[in-house]
Amino acid sequence: MKLLTKLPILALLAVLSFSCSTDSIDEKVNSIELSLKTPQTKTIEVEILEQINHHRLSVGLKPLTDMSVVKSVAFSHTDYMVDKDQISHDNFFTRSNYLKENVGAKSVSENVAYGYTSAETVVKAWLRSEGHRETIEGDFTYFDVSAEKNAEGKWYYTNIFIKK
Repeated sequence: MKLLTKLPILALLAVLSFSCSTDSIDEKVNSIELSLKTPQTKTIEVEILEQINHHRLSVGLKPLTDMSVVKSVAFSHTDYMVDKDQISHDNFFTRSNYLKENVGAKSVSENVAYGYTSAETVVKAWLRSEGHRETIEGDFTYFDVSAEKNAEGKWYYTNIFIKK
């Protein structure tokens, strides 16, 4: 009799144990859309974009145009880093694919940073780093940035660049 009362539980466990995940890369990419938010632009973000464009002009490059969907994608990652309290490029493939599939980006790159307290200091740090500078000076047409503070007041930044 005990077996008969446990049989439905065993059947449920069997079904759950052998079910297959049907998550494809496309579904994972599209799922980012559900969590996209565009927070109000902060002064530090405007200053970062202005300083990057000023640098681009100073080296003979065209300025980039900001794009709200790029800001939303950047915010999703900055928010993720704040939650983890760790700087990373985790899930970059997902962000890149989302921008390629939804706004027609041909290429995507990003710079991340944390701890800098002003637009000037974070942009200077990126420019001192060869890889970050190459991104800033890269063949892109649009960009945007998200800057968020964690509970202790430490800033996290995600700056995404795309070419359409």
